[in-house]
Amino acid sequence: MKRSYVSVALLLAVLLVNIIVTQYMVHQYFYENYTNTIIAAVINVVLFPTAFLIYKKGVNIND
Repeated sequence: MKRSYVSVALLLAVLLVNIIVTQYMVHQYFYENYTNTIIAAVINVVLFPTAFLIYKKGVNIND
């Protein structure tokens, strides 16, 4: 299974955004901004299928 550099870079970018959004969510929860906390949680939930799609597109099944 060969992996392209573009898909790896996209997965790393999604991971970086996920870490940033999670840190923002924890920060907003600590300061009791619950609306922003829920928005950040929804963004985290949306990022998982995005990363899964990037992973599936990056794997060449025929190799």
